Amino acid sequence: MNITLNKDVLLKPLQLINGVVERRQTLPILANVLVEVDHGVLTFTATDLEVEIITQLGVDSKSSGRITLPARKLFDICRSLADGAEVNIQTENEKATVRSGRSRFVLTTLPADDFPDIGEMEDARSFTLKQGELKRLMDQTAFAMAQQDVRYYLNGMLFEMGSDQLRTVATDGHRLAMAEAAVNIGWAEKTQVIVPRKGVNELQRLLDNLDEDVKVELGINHIRFTTDGLSFTSKLIDGRFPDYEHVVPKNGDKILIADRDALKQALVRASILTNEKFRSISVQVKPGSIVIHARNPEQEHAEEEVEVDYTGDEFEIGFNAAYVQDALGAMSEQQVQMIFTDPSSSCLLHGVANESSRYVVMPMRI
Repeated sequence: MNITLNKDVLLKPLQLINGVVERRQTLPILANVLVEVDHGVLTFTATDLEVEIITQLGVDSKSSGRITLPARKLFDICRSLADGAEVNIQTENEKATVRSGRSRFVLTTLPADDFPDIGEMEDARSFTLKQGELKRLMDQTAFAMAQQDVRYYLNGMLFEMGSDQLRTVATDGHRLAMAEAAVNIGWAEKTQVIVPRKGVNELQRLLDNLDEDVKVELGINHIRFTTDGLSFTSKLIDGRFPDYEHVVPKNGDKILIADRDALKQALVRASILTNEKFRSISVQVKPGSIVIHARNPEQEHAEEEVEVDYTGDEFEIGFNAAYVQDALGAMSEQQVQMIFTDPSSSCLLHGVANESSRYVVMPMRI
């Protein structure tokens, strides 16, 4: 293999694949990137056995071959070179030499045949949507995913696909986020799969051409997202997601409307004096306003009053302030609705004129 290309061209695919490569691996080859050249196409592949990224770009080279190189070292070498520098990569025997100007680096390689391959997906079904739409759905729900929960099926995001709608749902058992978009999927039966947390986080990072299409392919054990020059594949979590529709409050009769920014800023200020572990606040809802109270073990106290549109009975309810802030931060509408049934029931939040994203926050004892 003998290829030469501009450092700036080489750096972008290396940046993309390095998010997948783990520095500490039980299998040494997983710290490497598979580099393949064939008929003028340069392909990089990286995997941690849970997710896989493949990027491709054209090169002016008649050589061909495949080898694995240390991913992080190759990225750091290219990043440290001068802007616009030409980079030459040449492999011979079990070594790879990277040259640029007067710089020369010799890297140890591992056999390409030992690199794990997810391969083609069996019985795959597919549909297409805009990258921006898919990224919006994930951005509006990802924060509610659990982290290292023993209920492993919560450590990811539910993708629910029907004939004309794609919905994403995430919950950690204390709050729930769901977002949906009209998408021409065309599947007769509603299908649910759970994408693991790392797969969601990496995909959010990779989707950058928001006006371009992304093809979604669903196999038996994997889901694949393909854009121009990039393929991202993730294993699916083998588990049953909770019946999320059952926990979404219905027929709440206590409805208040608030300015999202004003409410969020009041919560941020009040949170300064909350208990650092539980972040608990009490919210007194009364006609025309809500009063937020925060206390901590040092007997310090914060009080914030926010003007709202509410005409019902007065009541008081407790929340984890961070959960409400996260929900407000994921919403794009300026006017938001908070819907309550009673002080011991969950609160439903969504935009006044847009219910395509909805959020449920469980109350806390105060």
